[in-house]
Amino acid sequence: MAEKPKMTVPLLDLKAQYRTIKEPVQKAIDDVCESQWFVMGPKVKELEERVAEYSQCKYGIGVSSGTDALLVALMALEVGPGNAVITTPYTFFATGGVIARLGASPIFCDIDATTFNLDPVTVEAMIEKDCDVSNGSLVHRPSGDTVKAIMPVHLYGQTVDIQPFEKLARTYGIGIVEDAAQAIGSEFGDGRRAGSVGSIGCFSFFPSKNLGAFGDGGMCVTNDSELAERLQVLRLHGGKPKYYHSMIGGNFRLDALQAAVLLVKLAYLDGWTSGRQSNAHAYNDAIERAGLDKSVVRPIEQPGCRHIYNQYVIRVERRDELRQFLSDAGIGSEIYYPVPLHVQKCFAYLGYSEGDCPESEKAAAETLAVPVYPELGPEQIEYVVDTISSFYA
Repeated sequence: MAEKPKMTVPLLDLKAQYRTIKEPVQKAIDDVCESQWFVMGPKVKELEERVAEYSQCKYGIGVSSGTDALLVALMALEVGPGNAVITTPYTFFATGGVIARLGASPIFCDIDATTFNLDPVTVEAMIEKDCDVSNGSLVHRPSGDTVKAIMPVHLYGQTVDIQPFEKLARTYGIGIVEDAAQAIGSEFGDGRRAGSVGSIGCFSFFPSKNLGAFGDGGMCVTNDSELAERLQVLRLHGGKPKYYHSMIGGNFRLDALQAAVLLVKLAYLDGWTSGRQSNAHAYNDAIERAGLDKSVVRPIEQPGCRHIYNQYVIRVERRDELRQFLSDAGIGSEIYYPVPLHVQKCFAYLGYSEGDCPESEKAAAETLAVPVYPELGPEQIEYVVDTISSFYA
């Protein structure tokens, strides 16, 4: 059989997306330039309202990045020294970093092997083993810190198993901050959307996200009017009215140019999500046809959930060798995330060791993301799968 010609398949092709929306995006940018209103303002307010509605929430608070969304969310819940936040070690650094920046302690619990999301069973086991209830608060015995919140991550575009976390939050009076940076529009099995269930949901508009800006941007969403008010004040240095500060906040404002671009893109989001889902299913079919099931574990969609495929992540044998083989064939890929947070050097003071979160460590060694962006063509998907098949042959 003749060898197929070499293609170039990037991990993400934002130029292909831009070509389809160039005219309305340029007009939106021109409108902001004509108004000369570059920070906050009516474009930001409109985006806040529309993203909140899209996410089944009453309030949206635009901020400067997804990282700052997580940071200001924890600030709104008054997380600080002497507090702890339960989260996953298998995530982007910001999830754990914002906890530590506030002087609080991250408590890392392991993930579910099939979804890569924080596993409620490991959280419940940690609470039973390492925590006590004292004066109505959940206290983590090893650190002595009061557990203030749980921060689950809806990784790769699929929601966590949220109901056990809701039960824990009610039982112990702690908050839930949803890290939905990769999950705008994803849904739980009961139809609720990512960001709408916890105390606060946090989105990232980094350019590589399903809804990506032309730079950094983020948003907090909530159904709690008091938290919405706190978030609005905290993003403006804690001042309300201007120059009068009842709390210490930060400069977490969203630029109007980013909001204008995102407003244009939001109208296309469901169509792009549909394209990603179709490409994911095409990968599934092609991997099965190629007889690769013994070497490649495909992503699992939880029944009834809406997976938006921010990434299409496979679990494979000889991952690093495969990645180099794909690169040599002109195919982009990425490893999310090669070093789990609990064994990162900067978190050594927490006392975790290799083996403490075995499923996270296994995922870090075996997973690989391949292109799934909506503009990806069927011939490109076949080329990727044929290349993987050639590697294992």
